[in-house]
Amino acid sequence: MLPIIENLLILQDRDRRLLRVRAEVAAIPGQRQLAQGKAAAGAAEFETIRKQAQQLESDRKKLELEADALKDRIGKVRAQQNETRSNDQYKAYEHQIETSQREISRLEDQQLDLMERIEAANAQVAVATRAHAALKAETDRQLADLAAREKHLATELASATEARAAAAAGITDPSVLSRYDRLLKTKGDNLIVGVAGGVCGGCHMKLPTQSVVSAKAQNELVACPSCSRILYFTADMG
Repeated sequence: MLPIIENLLILQDRDRRLLRVRAEVAAIPGQRQLAQGKAAAGAAEFETIRKQAQQLESDRKKLELEADALKDRIGKVRAQQNETRSNDQYKAYEHQIETSQREISRLEDQQLDLMERIEAANAQVAVATRAHAALKAETDRQLADLAAREKHLATELASATEARAAAAAGITDPSVLSRYDRLLKTKGDNLIVGVAGGVCGGCHMKLPTQSVVSAKAQNELVACPSCSRILYFTADMG
């Protein structure tokens, strides 16, 4: 194998590592945002359930206050009723009392209905509280793991960048390195490929006989006529 091919394969390996690390680093913010988004959605759902339960309790207390006000009103009307000497006025007071009592009965029925709903809502709040706590704990763990991974990847990225620079320095011909870098941008990290079975290991097209012969001769850099990837040959390729 040509020494330049060996150096290019080393560079390709370093680039593969570097690209992988860069991709993992780039994915961290999205993973963090996803975890935070799930936590925020869970918190919002929990808050909605909690506020619904609070609203039911507030409605019940409002009914209770209305009923208490009517009871106070009945007490005052009874006092006025006991003081009146007019039969018509007495009946008018009695009518007011009966009307207030019917309203109190209606309010108390509503309170009973609300109490049943509050009991169910409180049970739902209890379930939601446990789920929210579990989600928060899981989110905190995920964010801590991501922070640790991000720190580790920063170190690995620096190492991979340094290794790539060292491998690139091994390519002494600037034109070859420039050619490699152009291919890296267009072909990804699979640009130095074998010719097993007379087929390009990159685009998988059948190679012309002369290209295979030239690759086997190992006297010069040979490119695939279809995809321009650099070809190499080893004995185990047959």
